[in-house]
Amino acid sequence: DVAEKEMDNLTFKSDTVLSDVHVHCPNKRHLMVRLNAVGQPVFLSYFKLLWNTDDWASEKYAREATTKREYQYSSGDELCDKDRNNLKNQRELSTEGLEALLDDDGDLEVVRRPRSASDLEAEDLLRDRVYPVILMKGKEDAFEDEEQECTCSDVVKIEHTMATPLEDVGKQVWRAAFLLADYVLFKRDMFRCCTVLELGGGTGITSIIMGTVANRVYCTDIGEDLLAMCEQNVALNKHLMEPGGGEIKVKELDWLKDEFCTDPEAPYSWSEEEIADLHDHCTVIMAADVFYDDDLTDALFRTLYRITHNLKNSCTVFLAIEKRQLNFTIRHMDVTCEAYSHFRNTLNDLENLQDGKMKYNVEPIKPDFCQFLSYERIEQL
Repeated sequence: DVAEKEMDNLTFKSDTVLSDVHVHCPNKRHLMVRLNAVGQPVFLSYFKLLWNTDDWASEKYAREATTKREYQYSSGDELCDKDRNNLKNQRELSTEGLEALLDDDGDLEVVRRPRSASDLEAEDLLRDRVYPVILMKGKEDAFEDEEQECTCSDVVKIEHTMATPLEDVGKQVWRAAFLLADYVLFKRDMFRCCTVLELGGGTGITSIIMGTVANRVYCTDIGEDLLAMCEQNVALNKHLMEPGGGEIKVKELDWLKDEFCTDPEAPYSWSEEEIADLHDHCTVIMAADVFYDDDLTDALFRTLYRITHNLKNSCTVFLAIEKRQLNFTIRHMDVTCEAYSHFRNTLNDLENLQDGKMKYNVEPIKPDFCQFLSYERIEQL
């Protein structure tokens, strides 16, 4: 009994971090597909894209049909006698049996409509459900039901972990990655046929979305286990990039080192041709939810300066961030986010940099553009 109570009261260690993306949809089933090299359970989740052109076309047709019907019924001249009689019969049927019923004391008796099966189903959907964690033995069998619920063209499949130590947060999915992916889809013409570099790509979801419109994406991070997961996610979503011919290359890029890893025996290393391609053609750099540690923030901006300094063309850098760790401090006498404040200060330093070689302009982007992925777009983004 004691053991069961301890299992019911799930606790995390002090250094455990859990992404809110996984908490947002508690009823969604996450299937555990394997254990990674360090023994962490790896889950596969489906994230639905809301920009399917067929859906847009059907919605447009439905709106036009509805508008046409409303116009016809509002115009007495175009309404034939048959339609008038149908409307009259419908009104009579809708009011039939709704007269007030009184009991012996004169109190009103409310006649309630019988509950239909659809009502019961709708109520059932509002209840919290608990799904078992399934350890997959065969991919096709385990995901047969999941595949029937979605089509290949409107779903991103992502392998990820949950509740990791701080050093492994890149293995989770974070909200700012969705925000940046939304912006890519919203401004897809801007990124079409570009060569793009993502810093701290993590699970690769933003690079995958970018790969649907860009020519080539270098998705970078560190850690062989993380990069292997990222490469697997790219393979899982290859069908999304095939129509546009986009290519995603998963590479190691350590912000604490001054050079690219070019060791041919090291996994995810760079070839000299790839480095030259990046320097000659890259016009977009992006990073999402990587500003949570001051030392890493400093290292990222040093890497950003070094890479942009070597680019042949001018470049636009897109940075997405979620303010976290909001605390009231005596020093500021206000609610502050230390990591975000350090990020903004470092960004200001970059904009004010005067070395005669580079010039950086910083512009905020209001996050009020269309949402193409299902997540909470909170005000802290």
